[in-house]
Amino acid sequence: MQSTRLPLSDCLDAAVTAAHAAAAILQAYSHNRAELVIDTKKRNDLVSQADREAEQAIIDILLERTPDLGIVAEESGGRHAGQATWYIDPLDGTTNFLHGIPQYAVSIALVAHAGTVVSGGEPLRQDTPVIGVVYDPNREELFSAMHGVGAWMNEHRINCSPTEKLAESVVGTGFPFRDFSFAEQYMPTLHQAITATRGVRRLGAAALDLAWVACGRYDAYWEMGLAPWDVAAGTVIVREAGGVCEDMYHRDPWPVKGYVYAGNSHTAPALDAMIRPHLKKD
Repeated sequence: MQSTRLPLSDCLDAAVTAAHAAAAILQAYSHNRAELVIDTKKRNDLVSQADREAEQAIIDILLERTPDLGIVAEESGGRHAGQATWYIDPLDGTTNFLHGIPQYAVSIALVAHAGTVVSGGEPLRQDTPVIGVVYDPNREELFSAMHGVGAWMNEHRINCSPTEKLAESVVGTGFPFRDFSFAEQYMPTLHQAITATRGVRRLGAAALDLAWVACGRYDAYWEMGLAPWDVAAGTVIVREAGGVCEDMYHRDPWPVKGYVYAGNSHTAPALDAMIRPHLKKD
């Protein structure tokens, strides 16, 4: 009988190796941005050969190291399979990258499926992000996390900030930029946050926003209309740093539909309370 236990350490090592390989491709292209071939998938939704080549480098490594696991990637799609599925964003912050703004990252996560054993003896009751890697090649900061073990930036363990009040918090967010259907829900939350916090930042790379919550640079973060590969890695990194990262609608075990809020045990509930009155009811 095949074991249902995932070898998390091996999976983390594979993800780190893949993230570095992808980042090397991105940084090579970053010095020759004028030569990049850029396609428009939708309004304000860009993709270049840098995205595609970085993604393929990640997939090649993960297929070699973890052939029995599923892969879902931003540019090439994929499917769930086996005990767990990789979620890959080869270039989170594409618009920043293409404009020469050094705020982008490689994001790789492993989501274990319900029934898989990852630690202890009990199988997971629901799908759960268990490995997260977010690599910022411009600062050479590697954020990583393993379910039940902890979160790190490079070799240092990280924790969310201890800030207790939104009024004393710097919070990150992301504006609607390609799908404007949720703008009526989002804009009131932005207006309230501007007046209720110490400051709001919008830097344009969701994976890094979540990593920055995990290491205490942001006290909280929220965004709507993202994709699962934008938030999967950041979810486990925040949670393993002692924080909260959840679905705004409180329906899914992680923010798989891209409506995410995150923070520490004080700021996350306060942010949730601020957002919830503005969400549309089904």
